[in-house]
Amino acid sequence: MKNEVLTILIAAPYRSGTNDDPELMAENLRKMETVALSIFRLGHVPIIGEWLALPLLKQADSKHPGDEAYEEISYPVSRRILTKFDAVLRLPGASKGADGDVALAI
Repeated sequence: MKNEVLTILIAAPYRSGTNDDPELMAENLRKMETVALSIFRLGHVPIIGEWLALPLLKQADSKHPGDEAYEEISYPVSRRILTKFDAVLRLPGASKGADGDVALAI
């Protein structure tokens, strides 16, 4: 039997606990990307919501986390694509956004 390829949304802290420090947010993204690589190497397709949101935020001229463009795009990206995933992997750490993703996926 052939292994099934899953699409897996990685839900984890991105902005939470960073006080909107860009370096800490980048570190949170790197942590998610490390896990994403492991998932990929297991034969699946990992997705991180920020991979989709960050280019849109740039295009929308978002100036900082929490501004109008950020609120319009950041969480809604993950929420809109949740129905396309086979699974959500919730990584440790406090995150209202990640908790919301998990709640919607259940």
